[in-house]
Amino acid sequence: MRKLIFLGMLGTALVATSCSSNKSGVSAGEAQALRSDVMKLKGQWDISNIDYDRNYSVKPFDEGASINCFVGSSWTLIPNNYTGTYTLHGENGCPSKIQAITFSVDKNSVVSIKKVADGEKAKRVLAGYKLMLENPTADSFTLLQSVTADGKPMDIRYNFVRKGK
Repeated sequence: MRKLIFLGMLGTALVATSCSSNKSGVSAGEAQALRSDVMKLKGQWDISNIDYDRNYSVKPFDEGASINCFVGSSWTLIPNNYTGTYTLHGENGCPSKIQAITFSVDKNSVVSIKKVADGEKAKRVLAGYKLMLENPTADSFTLLQSVTADGKPMDIRYNFVRKGK
């Protein structure tokens, strides 16, 4: 009888183990490191320069404005509610615009940005942009956007510097 109970318990343990889910999330340490990197984004930023293949005409974020209009643009990022804005200052023939955004950063450092119109709920916005967060520090970071130009991959690097330091 004891053998039968023992085998029953062993069988139950094996079934429970084999049926348990394997979580693919992040560890507590990884989550803390990610949160630390995201919190570095908090504040006022300017795009100091943009690196890309200058043989192409690039119009970022569907603004219809040249990529040069984004150099010197101001960005406010608020990571505790993942909102912000970017401002094009209207210099050198560029449009003047303040655009509300929401953003998120996943465990692979992919930054998702959505443009949000006045009165619009971010959860209703389906379109957006995915960029890679590179080298976040207290004073600078880079967002890398990979696009296709003439059927070939091209990288655009938006280099941010903290404003007012």
